[in-house]
Amino acid sequence: MLLITVRLPPDATLAQAMRRLELPEEDVDTDYGLVLIDPDQGLYGLRVSEVAARRVAPKEGGPYSDPKIEPYGPPD
Repeated sequence: MLLITVRLPPDATLAQAMRRLELPEEDVDTDYGLVLIDPDQGLYGLRVSEVAARRVAPKEGGPYSDPKIEPYGPPD
């Protein structure tokens, strides 16, 4: 999965973003959801499949990698 950014109206929902971008549910990480990045610009982040990112990102923003964050070094 990759991250993309999209500009939406204030208080947008995941369902609204999916409709606007014409994304089926199987192309979206619904557990990740729609994340507000910059409220002043209406900028949101959305995690989508690689196929969807290639299709949508050129019109929006991204795609951006989404590396797994893990602890560094042995546990204390």
